Amino acid sequence: MRLGRSGNLLVDLHIDAPLVGGVLLLCAVGLSVLYSASDHSLEVVAKQAARMALGFTSMIAVAQLSPLRLARWSPIIYAIGMVLLVATAIVGTGRGAHRWLELGPLRFQPSEIMKLAVPLTVAWFLSDKLLPPRLSLVGATLLLVAVPGAFIIEQPDLGTAILVMAAGLLVLFFAGISWRLIGLAIAVCVVCAPIGWYTMHDYQRQRIITLLDPAADPLGAGYHIIQATIAVGSGGWSGKGWLNGTQSHLEFLPERATDFIFAVYCEEFGLLGVLVLLAAYLLVLIRGITIAMNAQDGFSRLIAASLTFTLFVYIFVNMGMVTGQLPVVGVPLPLISYGGTSLVTIMTGLGILMSIQTHRRFIVES
Repeated sequence: MRLGRSGNLLVDLHIDAPLVGGVLLLCAVGLSVLYSASDHSLEVVAKQAARMALGFTSMIAVAQLSPLRLARWSPIIYAIGMVLLVATAIVGTGRGAHRWLELGPLRFQPSEIMKLAVPLTVAWFLSDKLLPPRLSLVGATLLLVAVPGAFIIEQPDLGTAILVMAAGLLVLFFAGISWRLIGLAIAVCVVCAPIGWYTMHDYQRQRIITLLDPAADPLGAGYHIIQATIAVGSGGWSGKGWLNGTQSHLEFLPERATDFIFAVYCEEFGLLGVLVLLAAYLLVLIRGITIAMNAQDGFSRLIAASLTFTLFVYIFVNMGMVTGQLPVVGVPLPLISYGGTSLVTIMTGLGILMSIQTHRRFIVES
């Protein structure tokens, strides 16, 4: 047996063709829907295309780093992210919330860093331990997840906090935590739910109440959900056609280019279009699961599985809130919604998946 190069140019350049193909397809869909949602604004589309180019560059750059190097850097990235979260709590800016940090001309959300730093650090922490993790390891892991989560909730940014904590907890789940501990955690959450209710901000409680009965305040708290569900339902089987959506173009639908862009897509492309979009997402998710299953070390398996299922959480939560099945928590639709920081974070995470796939050792029979 001997080790050899793959003989495949794409792999040698650390580019995974199925993953890149799925990403490019979703980006193309995103730009076309954004053109409609932004009232045919080429300026908005060009700005988003530039962000996608930045995200794609980040994805390819991260893919060049070996999983071993990513593991070594994980605690450093986590520490930097925590410092930035503390700085955001002190001097952060934003409309009604302290979510952004300004460093000269650079303005960004430090919480986005933690979407990758938390799962990377948890995977690094657990990868060289005896699995499934003992109770003491579970406690330490929960601390790694809870501390940044608490800072992000305090900003307040519940949507990002959910994604950050979900990414870390998914690593713990895939590490083989016992179902007994999972059941105990669920029981504790149920018991503590009343306490959590009273510690939530007023607008967060209102979102849950609105989910249960949006018609109770149709022109206020329930307006987003009502208009989004009207747009989704009016698309029917085949949709009204690209650029022909009335809910968005007549400005009934709020946040139509960002959190609620899925409603625009449903209205214009209908159920058939939704099935095509889900198929594109499924291509990326299946590729991520395959990469996780074929990973050759514990760290790679844990982080690949976590990043793949975190992407699923993104998709599930966004589509759930747009269709009125989940509270509105401000989670964008991956690679489709307008925005920069979240887009670059998602594509960087996909770059980590490509790194794991293309840095595998190819064993060739002599």
